Amino acid sequence: MTDLLFVHWHVDPVIFSIGPVSIRWYSILFVSGFVLGWFLFKWFCKREKLPLSLLDPLLYTLLIATIVGARLGHCLFYQPDYYLGSWQGFWEIFMPWKGGLASHGGAIALLLAMWWFSAHYGKKNDFDFLWIMDRLCITVAFAGCFIRLGNLFNSEIYGDVTGLPWGFIFDLRGETEPKHPTQLYEALSYLILGLILVWVYKNKLDKVYRGFFFGAFLIGCFGMRFLIEFIKEPQVGFEETMALNMGQLLSIPFIVAGITILAFSFIRKVPAAVVHPEPPKKDNTTHFAHAK
Repeated sequence: MTDLLFVHWHVDPVIFSIGPVSIRWYSILFVSGFVLGWFLFKWFCKREKLPLSLLDPLLYTLLIATIVGARLGHCLFYQPDYYLGSWQGFWEIFMPWKGGLASHGGAIALLLAMWWFSAHYGKKNDFDFLWIMDRLCITVAFAGCFIRLGNLFNSEIYGDVTGLPWGFIFDLRGETEPKHPTQLYEALSYLILGLILVWVYKNKLDKVYRGFFFGAFLIGCFGMRFLIEFIKEPQVGFEETMALNMGQLLSIPFIVAGITILAFSFIRKVPAAVVHPEPPKKDNTTHFAHAK
């Protein structure tokens, strides 16, 4: 089988450098996910009559939670022996630019951050935790697509050997055999999921209940992640002896949570959109109206 059928992937992950500072494709795509998310939330707020002043603190909360959670997720789930085994490894926990971010850790951190955000801002703006998670998961689907494209530019997190014509030979990693471009598989699945959720939000918001988007996202996102992991190469050594790898084991609780949340939304039947209470009616009567 000739390698002319395959894609020789040798794209430089660095776009350009200015002195010691390098601008990477991954960084641009990572930030692009937050920019798109900001505009999506602006649309959500305008449509549901929420103050746009919520956007800035929401963006900062999401950015910090994503970076911290994803970094800690990688260090604690995948390489705890290295990062907790020496002082050098421990200090590298605080150096995310050296590589190593785990989406499952980012997901856990986002849940905690949005619980805090809804508790702090929700009551006075008539939304709760499930409302914001319903909208956040739409933006996360597109951000996940961008991040997986960033992984492709980094020539990392790819799959096993394949004979399919769209297999990628990752030259920069010294690969000589075509591998499944699992980054593209995941990116495409997240893109399709995001587009479906946007369509439902735009056209069927009054037909679904609160928690529907969040539950459907967890099932779709982590269900696809679970399946695609079967053709991924092990990221760390101990995964080679496991029936299911770490990514799959971490995906199962999210899938179960998605099914539970979806069932819960149909049982509670709370409207998906924000419901603002009507302002109290002013009493326009005066003491003259009661005069005899």
